[in-house]
This record gives sequence, C-alpha cells and structure tokens, in this order.
Amino acid sequence: MIQVTVFRTDNQITSFKLSGHADSGPYGYDLVCAGVSAVSIGTVNAVMELFKTDLEIEQGAEGGYLHVKLPDTLEPEIMEKAQLLFEGMIISLQSIELEYSEFIKIVNK
Repeated sequence: MIQVTVFRTDNQITSFKLSGHADSGPYGYDLVCAGVSAVSIGTVNAVMELFKTDLEIEQGAEGGYLHVKLPDTLEPEIMEKAQLLFEGMIISLQSIELEYSEFIKIVNK
C-alpha cells in the first residue's frame, strides 16, 4: 500500500511523504503506482520549474519512497502559488484513493 503523509503548519503544506508500493498490478502495469507517481512528480516538477526554486527532495534508491519539503525561505507570493499546486496534487491523490482505497491511503499531520 502507498501511504501519503501530508505535513501542515498553520494550514499550509510544509512537506509530503510517499512510502510503500501499491502492488495493484504486475510490475510495469500497476495503474495506481503510475497515477500516484505522475501526479506527485508532475507537481514537484511544476513547482520547481514555474517558480525557479529548489525543493528538498529525498528519494528511495529503488522507488517506494519520496519526501518533498518546501523551503522556509520562499517569498509569500511564491508560497501561496506553490500551496495551490500542492493542494491540487492532494485532490488528485484523493481521487485515486476514492477508487483504489485498498492500495493508497492519505494521512494529514
């Protein structure tokens, strides 16, 4: 199962962590894994490219782990826009969870 943990401070996303494997299909055909990966990596890439900022990213060598942290030094306007993109990511992941709850769980902390 993929566990998505969203960390918030003052109702703002400060970081998120993905861990585990969906195992909803054979390797290379796991739709849940593909969907979660596309949504999360796409959002991270969009934030970095659109706002020309580096995020603190930690990945597992063989997949199954991604931790992304927003820097504390982001300008308020950039932080607001990044929040919007990350909230959109969470909504997309919730849509996947709604259909495939046996393979993905989202936890807010």
